[in-house]
Amino acid sequence: MAILKTKNLTKKYGDFKALDGVDLEVNEGEIYGFIGPNGAGKSTTIRVLLGILKATEGEAHIFGKDAWEEAVEIHKRIAYVPGDVNLWPNLTGGEVIDLFMKLRGAKQQTLREELIRKFDLDPSKKCRTYSKGNRQKVALIAAFASDADLYILDEPTSGLDPLMERVFQDCVLEAKKNGKSVLLSSHILSEVEKLCDQIGIIRQGKIIETGSLKELRHLTRTTLYMETRVPMKGLSEVKGVNDVVGKAGGVSFQVDSEHMDEVIQYASSFGVVKIESAPPTLEDLFMRHYEGTEASTHLGGGQ
Repeated sequence: MAILKTKNLTKKYGDFKALDGVDLEVNEGEIYGFIGPNGAGKSTTIRVLLGILKATEGEAHIFGKDAWEEAVEIHKRIAYVPGDVNLWPNLTGGEVIDLFMKLRGAKQQTLREELIRKFDLDPSKKCRTYSKGNRQKVALIAAFASDADLYILDEPTSGLDPLMERVFQDCVLEAKKNGKSVLLSSHILSEVEKLCDQIGIIRQGKIIETGSLKELRHLTRTTLYMETRVPMKGLSEVKGVNDVVGKAGGVSFQVDSEHMDEVIQYASSFGVVKIESAPPTLEDLFMRHYEGTEASTHLGGGQ
C-alpha cells in the first residue's frame, strides 16, 4: 500500500523547472532512497510533500491526503529532519526534544532516554553551544522518539561522525521493523545502499531511474581481477570491457553487467587461474548517470 505518492509533480520558478514531472511512490514499511546531486530537486520535492511549497502542476498525496490542502492532518503522522537543523538558542537540547514530543503527543520517555544515550547527547546544554552534529542529534532523537508513520529525512546525517551514522542507520531499520515508512534523501551512497528497499535517482528535476538496488545494478560495472595461464590479448576490444589495467601476474578491469557472460567465456580460453570480483556499488551506478556532465562534480551535498 502506497503511503506517499506523487504524480507528474512539477514546480516552476518563472521559466525554470525545479521539478519536471516527478513520480514517487513509497509503500508501507519501505525505506525509499532519494538520491541526486546538488540542485537536482530533492529538497524541493520534500518541501512540496511537507506543504511548504505549492506544486505548479501534478499531485502529491501522503496517507491518501493532499500534501498542500491537508498538510496539518498529515503532519500529525510524520516526522521530518532537515539537513541543517536550527534550534532555539536559549533552550537546552532536552527541552527542545520535550517540546517536539509534546507537540506530537508522544509520551515515550523511556525511548527518549535510550536515544539520548545512543546518540551520546548532553541534553542539559543550551542549543547555542551545540555543534552542527549535535543539532542534528537533537532533531533525530525528537523524530525517532515520536510515533510517526512516515519519516521524511533530508540529508539527516549531515555533520554526524561515522559512529553516529551507524546509530542513525539502526534507528531507521528499527522503524522499518515496526512497519514505518521512510523517505531518505541522501548523497551518502553507502548509507542508501545499506538501508533502502527502493531507490529513485533524480537529475535536473526529473526522475531518471527508479527501482530496487538489484534492478538498478544492470546499469553498473563489476570490477574483476583475473590471472590466466596465457596472458590475455585483445581484452580491451571485447564488448562491455572498460578500464583495463595490467597488474603483476594478472589484469584488472570493469565489465558492464549485461556483457558478463561473453567476457567470462572469452577469458576462459586463456585458462583462468584466479578470479576476484567486486560487486558494483551505488556509487558506480550514480557516476555512470552523470558521467561526462558537470553534475558529476557536485556530489558533496544535496538540495
